[in-house]
Amino acid sequence: MTLDQSTQEIVDASHILAAEDILDAFGHVSRRSPTRSDRFLMSRSLAPALVTTDDIVELDFDGTCVSDPSARVFLERFIHSEIYRSRPDVAAIVHSHALSVIPFTVLDAAPVRPVFHMCGFLHGAPAPFDLADHAGPASDLLVRDPRLGAALADHLGAAAIVLMRGHGFTAVGDGVAQATYRAIYAAKNCTVQSAAMAMGTPLYLTGPEAEACDRAVTSQLDRAWDLWRKALGREK
Repeated sequence: MTLDQSTQEIVDASHILAAEDILDAFGHVSRRSPTRSDRFLMSRSLAPALVTTDDIVELDFDGTCVSDPSARVFLERFIHSEIYRSRPDVAAIVHSHALSVIPFTVLDAAPVRPVFHMCGFLHGAPAPFDLADHAGPASDLLVRDPRLGAALADHLGAAAIVLMRGHGFTAVGDGVAQATYRAIYAAKNCTVQSAAMAMGTPLYLTGPEAEACDRAVTSQLDRAWDLWRKALGREK
């Protein structure tokens, strides 16, 4: 994939996630650079729905904007830099504050678990990451530096998603399409799980079911990605 194609992917994902109410004025999408595995692409600090190709910049794993040192970049770029540093398999990341997910970040007794076949990737998600364990009791809950980003990446481990107490969640993928899908369907799963829990005790996917479902859905990701892009008026 070329640099121009990677840049367009971030723009498309930003607009898709805004249209799906996964990102609003806040949150962000990134992609590992196709030309240097130790760098990543994301937009400058801007509401996702407003992002254009001219807003995409390149950063290194120290969180420094190397393509435009004067650009105003996201405070929480260290979420991305430290996950990329620790997870060579990750090629894209979405950070969201979707409201359907927030209740699950503050309730130890209600872990997010996959309740339907589109969300097998949620199996094995760790307990919510609590920034207070690393930044003390008076932080603004933002991952503002490499040390906090590294703590979040360590907490994520090998999982596909990590919830963040009182904040939101971060989803990873092997490409922008997968990270986008996981962010959208994590929020959908939380909506369904909340409804099921209000009715009774949900029957969750087992580990083997979750793995099989995730493989099946991953093989069909282009179907969702093409649909979402078409809704934006993008050609296939």
